[in-house]
Amino acid sequence: PHRPHQDVAFSVARFIQKGGSVHNYYMYHGGTNFGRTSGDFVTTSYDYDAPIDEYGLPRNPKWGHLKELHEAIMLCEGVLLNSDPINLSLGPSQEADVYADSSGACAAFLSNTDNATDTTVVFRNVSYFLPAWSVSILSDCKNVVFNTAKVSTQTSIIEMVPEYLQQSDSSADEGSKALQWDVFKEMTGIWGEANFVKSGLVDHLNTTKDTTDYLWYTTSIIFSEDEEFLRTGSQPVLLIESKGHTLHAFINQELVQGNSTYSTGTLVFSFTALIPLKAGKNKIDLLSMTVGLPSAGPFYEWTGTGLTSVKIKGFNNRTLDFSSYNWTYKIGVQGEDLRIYNPDNLTNVNWTPTSEPPKNQPLTWYKAVVNEPVGDEPIGLDMLHMGKGQAWLNGEPIGRYWDKRSSIDDHCVQECDYRGTFNQQKCLTGSGEPTQRWYHVPRSWFKPSGNILVIFEEKGGDPTRIRFSRRNISSICGLVAADEDGNESSNSNATIHLQCPKNRSISTVKFASFGTPTGKCGSFRMGDCHDPNSTSFVEKVCLNKNKCAIELTETNFNKGLCPDATKTLAVEVTCS
Repeated sequence: PHRPHQDVAFSVARFIQKGGSVHNYYMYHGGTNFGRTSGDFVTTSYDYDAPIDEYGLPRNPKWGHLKELHEAIMLCEGVLLNSDPINLSLGPSQEADVYADSSGACAAFLSNTDNATDTTVVFRNVSYFLPAWSVSILSDCKNVVFNTAKVSTQTSIIEMVPEYLQQSDSSADEGSKALQWDVFKEMTGIWGEANFVKSGLVDHLNTTKDTTDYLWYTTSIIFSEDEEFLRTGSQPVLLIESKGHTLHAFINQELVQGNSTYSTGTLVFSFTALIPLKAGKNKIDLLSMTVGLPSAGPFYEWTGTGLTSVKIKGFNNRTLDFSSYNWTYKIGVQGEDLRIYNPDNLTNVNWTPTSEPPKNQPLTWYKAVVNEPVGDEPIGLDMLHMGKGQAWLNGEPIGRYWDKRSSIDDHCVQECDYRGTFNQQKCLTGSGEPTQRWYHVPRSWFKPSGNILVIFEEKGGDPTRIRFSRRNISSICGLVAADEDGNESSNSNATIHLQCPKNRSISTVKFASFGTPTGKCGSFRMGDCHDPNSTSFVEKVCLNKNKCAIELTETNFNKGLCPDATKTLAVEVTCS
């Protein structure tokens, strides 16, 4: 869910307006579920579109807008803590809550809860413009210091800039694709000695005690050559029921592709797949996997996982039920058990060196020794072209990755209307895209060179297309309307404030227009009304500076231009 910053600010301001004192954003700073720490079916990213993202970068305009809200509330702190509000009706959906104490201090919150109609209200004989679904804060009961719907803070465009993994002992330039990999292929099914043999299917979590995501269920079946499905060339269907969370099915050492259908609102699923059985002995290896554990809700400690039914349909119109067969069990996978992701344990298995690692091969470990990416920006590991598995750097657990796509049926929007009650289906984005592509790797985990990157791929992917990506604030924008306050007592000028990240400066003015520009940050377009001096003035004020303030005055811009138009100033600059 992406909750618009105007609506977040509106909700917090309304809470304070009505006497609230402690607000928990959950989340204000996004996080990362490193290793196996996520909740069930929760992505490794625990970012929640937070004002500060999981990489530690401010997500503007949300962060800046809420920062200004907090500053406005703190201007009212004394009177909020020392008085009770008096409520005044200003209209059918408009009201004021006024705080005043014996010292003469006064603060007022003017709100418009109409979700469609802007309006002008009169408070203490002064007119105030209130956009729909907004709150204005008057720290002295006279001057508007903040309105939740009016966003004056800058917007940032954040890009993930890819770069090739570079061999630590290589002098190859950044564009080189040559990289030496070491590869270790897991056994399918039971490796080493089995943990136990049992009639029937066991609960996954009770068996593994959460020491691993993986549990092997293994059995076999023998068919004679005169079986009808062998004579006709038809393929039986494997039918599996599981309490969660997912699985890989191998028939005679080969991964079979199937369809998983999850019960609504649960992790219980059904798996079906056509399987290529043969005359003689057929080995069935099922790798059950957990993807995090339940962490909330009633009786979540009793939530089961793992297989509950295994059947094969298609034997002379019969269905064979294997659920009560003897199954051989093995907890975990060998490389994980030997901790070969740890730099101290790399010699525990025989790695095969290659510059052309196998692609689309399941149950495969990949290892490369790489340099730290250039620069000082935060780093994400781009796993778009891998399947499902886990990753480590220098023994530190980056987390689970899974190229699982969101539903193409999600009703995503290009522009989200912040007005009206929010729900998590309201502002969806990324329909049909991976639920996560980049995985946060803290800079503190890197050494200048000799970094050991280890990947365990369960399904099959292309390791040659793994990339590090630098999280870079490439552009910043500002958009402000002329004379937009609507407060009769206000004589301040609208101003755009722009600031690049630390140690960077404004290098280019990509767009500047005072008049009737259209579009949004990253895609501004010039309108019919335009001050031709806009770009030159912004360059004069901002170029080669870390931050600048562009004030909308008669001196700086031609306010007499297009007298009948509602004019705005839009600016986009790059930081380098």
